[in-house]
Amino acid sequence: MTGANMNPAIKDFQEQILNAANHQSVLSIEGSGSKSWYGNANSHTKLNARTYSGILEYQPEELVITACAGTPLKEIEAALKEKNQVLAFEPPHFGEHATFGGAIAAGLAGPGRISAGNFRDFVLGTRIMDGRGQDLSYGGKVMKNVAGYDVSRLLPGSMGTLGLLLEASVKVLPKPAASATLRAQISQAQALKLLNEWAGQPLPLSASCWIGDSKGSDGELTIRLAGAAAVKAAIPVMSSLINTNEVDPHIADVFWKELREQQLDAFTNLAADQTLYRLALPAACGPLNIPNSKNEIVLEWHGQQRWIKAAGDEVTFSAIKQIASAHGGHASRFKQGIGVDPSLQRFTLLSEQAHSKALEIVQTRLRAAFDPSGVFATSRLP
Repeated sequence: MTGANMNPAIKDFQEQILNAANHQSVLSIEGSGSKSWYGNANSHTKLNARTYSGILEYQPEELVITACAGTPLKEIEAALKEKNQVLAFEPPHFGEHATFGGAIAAGLAGPGRISAGNFRDFVLGTRIMDGRGQDLSYGGKVMKNVAGYDVSRLLPGSMGTLGLLLEASVKVLPKPAASATLRAQISQAQALKLLNEWAGQPLPLSASCWIGDSKGSDGELTIRLAGAAAVKAAIPVMSSLINTNEVDPHIADVFWKELREQQLDAFTNLAADQTLYRLALPAACGPLNIPNSKNEIVLEWHGQQRWIKAAGDEVTFSAIKQIASAHGGHASRFKQGIGVDPSLQRFTLLSEQAHSKALEIVQTRLRAAFDPSGVFATSRLP
């Protein structure tokens, strides 16, 4: 689409990108800025994607919604709610004005990720503008689209370093007919053992969270069941193993939302010299001994995602990375305290992960193909 037929916002994007390419400058894509703290810091010129907004197509019967990148995420969720449908992976907003494109670029998922899958599992098709100002479309609006390289699924988590996302089509799911939240006082080791056992059984377990002290001896396990008749049948099965209490539905909804948005006490009050670390680990990984951590820790996704507050220095980060790597996972600095050096590397480099070194070559080639002039080379993602 060119010339008079091009949307004014998209034409403006193209002009900014071409101008940056001609002057060898860098643009940092931004929506509402709700996740501007996420990823490596930069001071490059902002390209505001919020000017291209709106739901383009919604087919409830096909479980697909297509929207512009600048569309407020809450607008999309409101439209889905009217049809009793949801974004099953529960993307965090981290701000009142979070955008659809920003959620995709960050690639983050909430409590429902363990049962529903990650954001990229739901992206069916995308329209992007590359570093040459070319308007490109990939994928489609159906799950069985297998033509060509699946570029659309590269965008979730790319942090705007491949190109400017213009539009996306994502799969949605019906809201579960029934749900229940159970809670019990239990140690970290017991929680991990039970969650791994339950994950292998036909139970409607849709989310889990254990919050407790860093030693793992004392904590609270909260689990969410979602489905239909299986929810009612599962409650006595789980209660027979641990002394659970069913949480009031309204209180439960608030808890899962605050967990998704990291508004629980375990996430807040980050000291000036502290960092909130995110550890991604295999399902079978047991409790870890993390240095310089004296605060509550949070385990999500049956222990596969762990949040730890500890000192923000390089020595501590290096130690945490080594611990995660030794258990087959990886760690990253997710959020920094105000006194931690903002120039510090936020993510674990691919070169530091033995099983991911080959991905560096792929990543380099992809960036060269989509952005040969380095227009989006913000280094926000290493």
